[in-house]
Amino acid sequence: MTSSSSGNYQSGFGNEFATEALAGALPEGRNSPQRAAYGLYAEQISGTAFTAPRHANRRSWLYRIRPAAMHRPFEPLAHATWHNRFDEAPATPNQLRWDPLPLPAAPTDFIDGLLTVAGNGGPAAQAGIGIYLYAANRSMQGRFLYSADGEFLIVPEHGRLRIATELGLIEVEPQQVALIPRGIRFRVELPDGAARGYVAENFGASLRLPDLGPIGSNGLANPRDFQAPVAAYEDVEGDFELIAKFQGSLWRASIGHSPLDVVAWHGNHVPYRYDLRRFNTIGSISYDHPDPSIFTVLTSPSDTPGTANLDFVIFPPRWLCAEDTFRPPWFHRNIASEFMGLVHGAYDAKAGGFVPGGSSLHNCMSGHGPDAASFEKASAADTSKPDHVVDTMAFMFETRAVIRPTRQALESPLLQRDYYACWQGLRKHFDAARR
Repeated sequence: MTSSSSGNYQSGFGNEFATEALAGALPEGRNSPQRAAYGLYAEQISGTAFTAPRHANRRSWLYRIRPAAMHRPFEPLAHATWHNRFDEAPATPNQLRWDPLPLPAAPTDFIDGLLTVAGNGGPAAQAGIGIYLYAANRSMQGRFLYSADGEFLIVPEHGRLRIATELGLIEVEPQQVALIPRGIRFRVELPDGAARGYVAENFGASLRLPDLGPIGSNGLANPRDFQAPVAAYEDVEGDFELIAKFQGSLWRASIGHSPLDVVAWHGNHVPYRYDLRRFNTIGSISYDHPDPSIFTVLTSPSDTPGTANLDFVIFPPRWLCAEDTFRPPWFHRNIASEFMGLVHGAYDAKAGGFVPGGSSLHNCMSGHGPDAASFEKASAADTSKPDHVVDTMAFMFETRAVIRPTRQALESPLLQRDYYACWQGLRKHFDAARR
């Protein structure tokens, strides 16, 4: 038996949600009754320490057909391209850019289609991030995945994903994102038959909405635009495989039933989806270009105030109206390191070479910015008129730690070895005789 509630969601971010697929499945007045309704098992999943401050505490109570402990022992599972070996090649100050990952020809599901591009830190220290690409052409069949290492931020670029989780169903398309918490089991289905995109695995503090400070009480990503699933359960027996990501390695266990058998749940350790097109973009209406932090959707804070373990930043359609101002992103060198991807359209600081599905990496203090063609165009633009940036959706994974590309990424034929050339055409305009 399968209970499906596709298309139904609960609104809000960080809420205390409560949902049941069968009336009366949620106990009243307590979390762990002596006998749960319908013969269910009560089980808590904690995404933070029990003693974490209330505002940061993440946990959910699940009422399920069988407890999560019910599976055969785990055994190591080899994977050719998905790993957390971020120190196998020297970190580089060079600007790097890659072409899109090709869609596979052989049958490949979400797990088999993951490839590690870069990362830092690791799950042992509970700090840092893993950056992956995925390219798949078939649904996960009889396989379920969870990560004990971190939460997954999935950014589709091509094709929709239908993500069946323990807590319900989430469907995302390009220009939407899915956030799967640490430890939540899920299966990825491909309604369009082929899919490609990006994943950030956050080993640090859970992603949350950034503080707004002087912006005030509204703006950027609005909490009500995040959607959590309603309860939906599978009561299915068979020969299945449970895949665990644990301390950077994969493990597999045989399981005789679908682990997506949660009939009811309540709490705040939950998956979400969010439509990036609903982001309330804020920018200058006088002069100069604001820092890119103004485009932050979600942030994972570090132990240093004001410094992020991971920021998820987007560059959506927007109006540019700053007068006597170079409107594209300025040339810059950051203490933070930046991994960029393009989901849709074109990016306004690059005239070519950066296409949907592609990616770039600019590490700590590596100079970058608009290419020569974009600089010349923006320098000659009439800034007495507004400029409407349309048909675009780029994003950035930004982190305080150096992002270390993997050996397979550095040796990949997708690496654009002439990327540096996009700045070589910048002409010398200096003339000491004129201002």
